[in-house]
Amino acid sequence: MSRPDGTRLAYRYLRGEGPTLLFLPGYMSDMQGGKAQALALWADRNNRAMLRLDYSGCGESGGSFDQGSLDLWRDDVLTVIAEIDCAPLIIIGSSMGGWLMLLVAKALGDCVKALVGIAAAPDFTDWDFDAEDRSILQAEGRIERQSDYGYEPMVVTRRFWQSGQDNLQLTGEIAIECPVRLIHGQQDPDVPWDISLKLAAHLRSADVQTILIKDGDHRLSRDQDIALLIDVVAKL
Repeated sequence: MSRPDGTRLAYRYLRGEGPTLLFLPGYMSDMQGGKAQALALWADRNNRAMLRLDYSGCGESGGSFDQGSLDLWRDDVLTVIAEIDCAPLIIIGSSMGGWLMLLVAKALGDCVKALVGIAAAPDFTDWDFDAEDRSILQAEGRIERQSDYGYEPMVVTRRFWQSGQDNLQLTGEIAIECPVRLIHGQQDPDVPWDISLKLAAHLRSADVQTILIKDGDHRLSRDQDIALLIDVVAKL
């Protein structure tokens, strides 16, 4: 589909029983990742509706990655949801997608029936950037980091960083009241597992469970990790 500015947004929508499962990928990731595809296969086999999409500048979507921001990508998600008219939703957010799921859930309110975070990384522009990083961003407009996930390098622009600072969530109560499940590996080298504990504490919802995987990494893409994710989603 096309945004009002003409940018093409790629998505895959599987029809079935609701609520629709909405998968939000992480930073510099896309809808063809292992977790998203495994969930789509489970949804297809169980007649469950599911929506996957690529944010603008990512994967199969048009646009420039350097123009991306949390606000823009949130609006990309809301635009596709409105186009398909696929609410109500259960939102599954991976890493940065776990930050976006909070912003999308706030925008949609009661249309969101549950949230599942996978190594959710809200506020990473705050806790993952030191004074030197911020100085480079201000001076050069971008910062590059070595990545262990198949792309070189990991680029963060000043535009994205500022949008993160404007959308911090762990500074007060998060006005979300639906059931929330947070899955996090305790061997995660990228997002400290206590971020999920902090997120759980800030959520207004009383129905929040944090599931820690002692030997789990950031991706949580092993067979046993995928099985746990599907079990959590199926119960919701």
